[in-house]
Amino acid sequence: MTQLDKVRKWVNDNKLDVAYISDPKSIEYLTGFASDPVERILGLFVFADKEPFLFAPALEVEAIRDTGWRFPVYGYLDHEQPFEMIASEIKKRSANPTHWAIEKNNLTIAHFNAIKSQFPTANFDMDLTPSIEQLRLIKTPDEIEKLDAAGREADLAFKIGFEAVQVGRPEAEIAAELEYVLKKKGVMQMSFDTLIQAGAHAAEPHGATAMNKIQNNELVLFDLGTIHQGYISDASRTVAVGKPNEKSMDIYKVCLEAQLTAQTQAKPGMIAQDLDKIARDIITKAGYGEYFIHRLGHGMGMGEHEFPSIMQGNEMVLKEGMCFSIEPGIYIPGVAGVRIEDCVHITKNGCEPFTHTSKELTYVG
Repeated sequence: MTQLDKVRKWVNDNKLDVAYISDPKSIEYLTGFASDPVERILGLFVFADKEPFLFAPALEVEAIRDTGWRFPVYGYLDHEQPFEMIASEIKKRSANPTHWAIEKNNLTIAHFNAIKSQFPTANFDMDLTPSIEQLRLIKTPDEIEKLDAAGREADLAFKIGFEAVQVGRPEAEIAAELEYVLKKKGVMQMSFDTLIQAGAHAAEPHGATAMNKIQNNELVLFDLGTIHQGYISDASRTVAVGKPNEKSMDIYKVCLEAQLTAQTQAKPGMIAQDLDKIARDIITKAGYGEYFIHRLGHGMGMGEHEFPSIMQGNEMVLKEGMCFSIEPGIYIPGVAGVRIEDCVHITKNGCEPFTHTSKELTYVG
C-alpha cells in the first residue's frame, strides 16, 4: 500500500467525502512532484472511492506528468478562476461533498474562504495535518539512504567552508564560495540559506550571514544543509580562529558535552522530552541554562523542520526510523554563540548521524 493509498483509506475510515492537501511538501511526499507554487494554486484532492487528482498552474502540468503521476492532473491559466475549476472537478466525483479534511497547519485563510465559497454548506472541521505527520514520521530505508547522501554533501560543505575561512574575510564571502564550489561539484541546492556567524554575531541563533569580517581569536558558527533527491541535510559546527578567550572555549566545551551525551543516549523507547532534558541539564549545571533558548531538536526529512519536536513537554516515544536534529546551543549576547548539531535516525539500539564532520574543536584560518 502506497502512502497515497493510506490517505485514501484514512478518508474512507473517517467517512469523508474529500481531503484537500495544500502543503507542497505533503504533495511532493505523496506524488513525487516537487514545486513551490508561490502565489499560484497547487492542490491534491483525495477521495475514498474515486481516483485522486492534482490541480496546478498550467505551466507545471507537463512536469507533473513527467514524474509518472498516473492520475488526472488539471491545469489553469493565470486569468482563470482556479477554485471554480477545482469545484467542477470535485462535483464530477462527489455531487455534494459535505465532509472535508484540510491541512489546518498550511491552508491559508484566503484559500480556505475560496474553497468554502464553492461549497458553502460543507464541514471543514477534520484536520489532515496529524495524519500526514504520522505518515512522514518513520522513514523507509530508501529515505534513510537519501538522507545519508545529503549528509555526505553537508560534510563536503563543511570542508569547503572551513578551508575558506580567513581573518578579515566577510561571512557572506565564505558562504558564497562554499555554495559556488558545491555547485561546481554538482550539489545544486541548499536546504536553507547557509548561515555563517562570527564572534558575538553567533549569539543571534536566528540571525543571518552578513558582511561581518572574521576576526582573530574568535569562534565561527556554520549552519548548513543540502537537498539530495528531495531529502535534506541540516548540521551545525562551530570552529575557532586563533585562540578564542577562555569564556568562549568554556561555552564550546559545555555545548559539545551536551550534544555528545544526548546523541549517545538517544534510542528507541526514550521519551522525547527526556532527551531534551539530558542536554539541557548539562548546560544548566554549567551555569548557562538561560542561554539555551530553543528546543533540542526538530524532525527532518523532506523538510528541514518537520514533526516531531524534541523538547520539554513532548511525551512522544522515540521509535526506530524517526529522524531529527540534536542541536544544543549556548548564546551569550555580546560574547559568543555556539551550536553543534547532527541530524540522526533512530536505529534498533541507538541512533546514527547523517553527518560525520568532527565535533572536536577545529582550528581554521
